[in-house]
Amino acid sequence: MKPVWQKYIEIINQVVKPALGCTEPIAAAYGAAVAVQELGCSVPDSLEVFVSDNLYKNSMGVFVPGTGKIGLAIAAASGAIGGNADAGLEVLAAITPEQVLQAQEIIDAGKVSVKRTVTDEFIYCCVIAKFEGRESLVKICGGHTLIVEKQLNGKINFIADESSATSTGSICEGVDINIASIYEFATQVELEKIAFILQAADLNTKLSDEGMTNSYGLEVGRTMKKSIDEGILSNDLLNKIVMETAAASDARMGGATLPAMSNLGSGNQGIAATIPVVIAAKHYKTSDEQLARALILSHLGAIYIKSHYPPLSAFCGNTVTSAAAAMAMVYLAGGSFEQSCFAIQNVISDSSGMVCDGAKASCAMKVSTSSCAAVRAFLMAMNSRSVSGQGIIAKDVEQTIINIGQMISHGMPSTDTTIINIMSA
Repeated sequence: MKPVWQKYIEIINQVVKPALGCTEPIAAAYGAAVAVQELGCSVPDSLEVFVSDNLYKNSMGVFVPGTGKIGLAIAAASGAIGGNADAGLEVLAAITPEQVLQAQEIIDAGKVSVKRTVTDEFIYCCVIAKFEGRESLVKICGGHTLIVEKQLNGKINFIADESSATSTGSICEGVDINIASIYEFATQVELEKIAFILQAADLNTKLSDEGMTNSYGLEVGRTMKKSIDEGILSNDLLNKIVMETAAASDARMGGATLPAMSNLGSGNQGIAATIPVVIAAKHYKTSDEQLARALILSHLGAIYIKSHYPPLSAFCGNTVTSAAAAMAMVYLAGGSFEQSCFAIQNVISDSSGMVCDGAKASCAMKVSTSSCAAVRAFLMAMNSRSVSGQGIIAKDVEQTIINIGQMISHGMPSTDTTIINIMSA
């Protein structure tokens, strides 16, 4: 196996992982769980949570799993009282109703405070827990579970070195990677090296089934199913992909106690990278091997494109994630590498204007929008139709990826600030 292929596998394993609930409030839950563990208590006397604007934005409207409640305060309090500090993004997997009640009690008693803080970091969360005169500080920075500093009673007992404190945004830095090399890796590497990615299909399909079976959020998926049953919509490939992908997001954003297989810190983007590919594989009756290779294309392709811009921004990352999913669907349909590149170009041209205004129930609609664009894009690509040399879409897919990164990194910070100010008013 090529040495760089091992690096690709390491990248995937680092940022494609199970996550229970929206990763921004979960970061606060995780930080609080670790801070309380350091103190050795069960219920802290107080919790102070300081977060970056983007982490604050993505926590304002989303349900915290297992609580039935919204916001950073309940996330942090639940993590402190019932969180598993060793479970990472699944920190709240075992929380009980009694622990949620205890968490709400300390919030109602004014013992939990949440504040925005000025920082250049997009992902930043600092939790200070106090108990009987002792104080623990846990600082998360660059990644949702990336602890960079721990203090106990004002003394630093852990600080990350530069090699371990690598943010998710720079995960591909220094790695020889592009769309062509990703395609070669995904289609040629030994199956046993990448079979682990099939867990994404399992986890996210269960989440989709949950969203189709029970009522969550806006019920985007269930509404589409009702329309199909009534004969308003047809049960075709496009609608099936959009419906089942949206249903998974409905459940996730609505507080379902099932993990999503996330992609670069986002459960919704993990869903968008997975469910359309799974449905397409069923449609084309492909093998598990072909599905695994397609999921690698989708997940690693999304990671690579997103490495060109900050991990949190005013840009809805489902767009580029769905571009990678479209590439994977071309592969499943028997298309060529050139047609896979066409699919990426088409999706980015279609939905790159979609903004992120925080994590919430309506994210399921954005997931459905980008997944719909992915299906249209791959069908166009299979007919060798591609946007090229128009707007931010260059003639070459690599230049398009650079362009979208520049647009987000340099063109959208003021948009992000404006969105946060509107939401916080």
